[in-house]
Amino acid sequence: MLSALGVSEQDERRHQQLLPVSGSSLHDIASVLGVEPDHVGPTLSGLTSRGIVRIQDDRVVVLRAEQALAVAIAREATAADLARERLDDLADAVPLLVAAGARPAPGAVDDVRALDGELSSGGDALALLTDLIEQSRGDLLFLRPDAWLMPRESAIARVVGRAVDSGRRSRAVYPHRALHEAPDTLQARVDEGEEIRLIDDLPTRLMVIGVTHAVVPEPLGFADSPRLLVRQGSLVAALTLLFELYWEKAVPVSELSGAHSNERTFLLRQLQAGVKDEQISRTMGISLRTVRRRIAELMIELGADTRFQAGAEAARRGWL
Repeated sequence: MLSALGVSEQDERRHQQLLPVSGSSLHDIASVLGVEPDHVGPTLSGLTSRGIVRIQDDRVVVLRAEQALAVAIAREATAADLARERLDDLADAVPLLVAAGARPAPGAVDDVRALDGELSSGGDALALLTDLIEQSRGDLLFLRPDAWLMPRESAIARVVGRAVDSGRRSRAVYPHRALHEAPDTLQARVDEGEEIRLIDDLPTRLMVIGVTHAVVPEPLGFADSPRLLVRQGSLVAALTLLFELYWEKAVPVSELSGAHSNERTFLLRQLQAGVKDEQISRTMGISLRTVRRRIAELMIELGADTRFQAGAEAARRGWL
């Protein structure tokens, strides 16, 4: 059986030799093997590498054949899982390789031109964004999943304020947890004249300027660098449509003093969607106990005994 596991004949004989004295000290095992105690490890390396023999402190434990087989099966299963993950990664890379080579053949099209935009990294992000806003025209659109964590936030708020003062419109979508994690940031943007809406969560940062420019991380996410500046008209339009989809789904916030009603609407939407309390807690950035207390208060306010009744009554009152 051990030979089926790749164990040499010599190591299999050593296994049979040591099995009756499993648990003995290194000194005793060395005597059985006829080697010095310091040489026990190297002598048994063919067995220890497969987990058939284990040297624990000053003792040598030898597994029976069926135990060794179970260890081998578990090890092969783990290796198979790792191999499957590697193969999945390789499979995911195939479309990227195909896409990289998917170009028109010579003579297949009349004209080929480069896309308009740059992929860049480094530099002063604040200065770059400020110049981009101040030297352009059109409304400003933002997806801001974590803006309050950035040190340049107050400076960008002032830039946005100047744009609004000049007659431009600025709209931004934040995740709902910003209401609790960064109320001062939201208030500063509202004070600068920006229109704000809240949504469950956002997958990436995004800035769109009019119909001419858009800035996104590359790849999409929450990084500043590298960043992709897009001027290609259809791509800017597509990113604008993406923003508008989130804007339509988000809950308006005209001023933070009205945040309670906004939070109520958000909570009702979560209940209506059947979202669990734990997920609501993570999304809103508040404790599970607070979530359950607010749900209870909301049901009392609506005179409902169940969450379903609460949703129906909220809809009847026009809260949803």
